[in-house]
Amino acid sequence: MTEQQVQQILSVHLPVDGLCAGCRWWWARLAPYPCYQVEWASRWHARAATRRFLDGLA
Repeated sequence: MTEQQVQQILSVHLPVDGLCAGCRWWWARLAPYPCYQVEWASRWHARAATRRFLDGLA
């Protein structure tokens, strides 16, 4: 998974009235925010940022 792919997932999974707008749009069903995909993408993004930071200190 690349940083660009993660950013695309995060860009469509935005909270709107407490619901994930991306899930509502893609699957036409209500899904609580944060949905599983945005949780995963957020964790991936945080790990990548931490990895870049720690690699810079080495």
